[in-house]
Amino acid sequence: MKLFNIFILFIITLGVSAGQHPGLTLTQAGVQSIRAGLSANPMFQKELEKTQHNVDLAIAEGFDIPIPKDMAGGYTHERHKVNYNLMHKAGNLYQITGEEKYAKLVKDMLMEYAEIFPTLPIHPTKKSYATGKIFWQCLNDANWVVFTSQAYDCIYNYLSAEERKHLEEDLFVPYADFLSIENPKFFNRIHNHSTWANAAVGMMALAMDNDTLLQKALYGLQNDGINADEFDDDGGFFKMEGVTKAGFLAQLDYSFSPDGYFSEGPYYQRYAIFPFLVFSHALHNKKPELDIFNYRDGILKKATQSLLQLTNTQGHFFPINDAQKGMSFNAFEIVNAVNIMYMADDSQDYLLDWAYVQDAVILNEAGFKTAKALDNHKVEQLKKTSKIYRDGVDGKGGGVAAIREGDLEVLFKFSTQGMGHGHFDRLSYSLYDGAGEVVQDYGAVRWVNVDQKAGGRYLPENKTFGKQTIGHNTAVINGISHYKGSVKKAEAHHPIIYYHNFEEGFQVVSAIEDNAYKGTSMHRSIYLINDEDLSSAVMLDLLQIKTEKPATIELPLWFVGQTMKSSFDCPKLSNELSLLGDKNGYQHIWKESSCNSNEDFIQFNWFNNNRFYTMSTVGEDGDEMIKGRLGANDPNYNLRPDPVLIHKRNNRSHSTFVNVIEPHGRYDRSTEIPDKPYALITDVQKIYEDDHYLISSLSTSTHTWTVMLSTSNNDEKKNHKINFEGKEYVWEGVTKIKKETK
Repeated sequence: MKLFNIFILFIITLGVSAGQHPGLTLTQAGVQSIRAGLSANPMFQKELEKTQHNVDLAIAEGFDIPIPKDMAGGYTHERHKVNYNLMHKAGNLYQITGEEKYAKLVKDMLMEYAEIFPTLPIHPTKKSYATGKIFWQCLNDANWVVFTSQAYDCIYNYLSAEERKHLEEDLFVPYADFLSIENPKFFNRIHNHSTWANAAVGMMALAMDNDTLLQKALYGLQNDGINADEFDDDGGFFKMEGVTKAGFLAQLDYSFSPDGYFSEGPYYQRYAIFPFLVFSHALHNKKPELDIFNYRDGILKKATQSLLQLTNTQGHFFPINDAQKGMSFNAFEIVNAVNIMYMADDSQDYLLDWAYVQDAVILNEAGFKTAKALDNHKVEQLKKTSKIYRDGVDGKGGGVAAIREGDLEVLFKFSTQGMGHGHFDRLSYSLYDGAGEVVQDYGAVRWVNVDQKAGGRYLPENKTFGKQTIGHNTAVINGISHYKGSVKKAEAHHPIIYYHNFEEGFQVVSAIEDNAYKGTSMHRSIYLINDEDLSSAVMLDLLQIKTEKPATIELPLWFVGQTMKSSFDCPKLSNELSLLGDKNGYQHIWKESSCNSNEDFIQFNWFNNNRFYTMSTVGEDGDEMIKGRLGANDPNYNLRPDPVLIHKRNNRSHSTFVNVIEPHGRYDRSTEIPDKPYALITDVQKIYEDDHYLISSLSTSTHTWTVMLSTSNNDEKKNHKINFEGKEYVWEGVTKIKKETK
């Protein structure tokens, strides 16, 4: 009897994986469960009613299938986006409610698309390495197919056999061929574009039960003829060195580090996670034998976890590389990710805390299961921890660190280049607190889907400033960007993680970059220090630079807010402004003031979000402090007029920057009373330095904290002893902090 039951289960499984419809992100069993439990699931019901309302309005208004002509943000582009979202929602509504009007809407729209598609040339804009049909780039066409495949699956049984044959032969198969064999540079590489391409072809293949197309989606094209030295229009390679595989499974193999970090950064990981997970959801239902959610040791689970963690206190993704600021975990891709991953493994109940904060679910069984589980879940505060997310397929490509202490968060970047979307900013950081940005990463120079800004494409200043080193909080040597701005050279190397420790109250991450400039080594250690005798957690930044020849070294601070007061006398220029330089991003920065500072202790104070901040730094004779502002050589006002402070040292072959950033005080605008507007820290010193050690300190009027660091030996059991100017410094391990009362 037991064997018979197993046999029946096997037959049922084959039926689900082969010809059942719906079977992608909704299944027959899932639909029955939703219908039976809908009245007891208010969160899902709210989402259903909201979607019904919006789709009913669209039905009443009628739809439009215009001939494509516009870039992103233009009418035809946005209309076709509305259409595929509308079809997707209507398909789900048809299955859940059973109302024929929703199936009819999808059918009518698909029939019109099938009518015009064979007549369409490539998009008239021709501004992409892979120009699309309905959209200006194949990427958006792949979006259309991913969403439309789900709609087709939902109304499959509503259509006659003749209607299905027409749609598949005149629309779906030709579209899949266009995205794959006709555009191998789009389909057959490791990139978020190709993830969308593989998912599009694969999901349509599953909807049509077309195994030939599915094999292409999973394993890529053979003999694609792509030249590995060619670049796309974003500066990325069409092939990764050493990677011979393509297709969706190869995307899973090569897109993520073992920690689930995506080399292009969290903004693009957010974009790519949708096709990764929605196709995996369909494969989970239709091809369970692939066990896709456990593929590569559960890499999709890790990718989702890392993505959620790489958000700041406001819920926004850390905007490294080509990222648009403000994208948050409330994005529909992340709602989708939380729901699907909870469906795949409900032991990950921490996902329910994120779902609660998102206050939204998707209209399928993954969303239904998540909403239902929330009824019995004790919601806890979102848990964010300090962690290094290794980069590189093998985890040996550097990484990024999210360091959290008190209400401070640092994103420290020492990763691989990130392909064409990467920026030349090795060992850069950005700093946040509970009020928002303190020291910023600019992100991308782009207005996504805003037509008046170059059709939503990357703006020219993204290359001339956004990617350049001077636009980031890291060292620039001789006014030249890291790797001379070459993606190919930067892709060949990565920083190394020297040390990290996330002990509460004294956290540190240290990394080394030896290849950004020939003959130059940069070693940066970032600490978050929290102590009851400090006004708040503070950041200590130790940056050591050694060059073969004397050089000009500049360290920008892209602070967010308004300058309040500085210890150096640097009045704003009253006459015509000058440029900081003529290339490598300097041509976009106005020089507002400049002065030499011979002080051994420098402070710079600014204000933002009703809070005060002070950078305290060690000064040296001949130091130049430059105040600048972004916006020069920007005829179309594409750049924000952000302020910058640049600490400049000339003719140095060895230079160490010791900086402390301290949040302090508040300003109550209703009472107009400032509280603690001046820094508690009164001194910062570099006490001792040689080829093996760096000892520094920060002090208030009552206490001194001495930080000892071994810079050449990262053995955590090694004992160190330094005698200097009558004092003995003794510690075990890489670094130690010693607090003394004055």
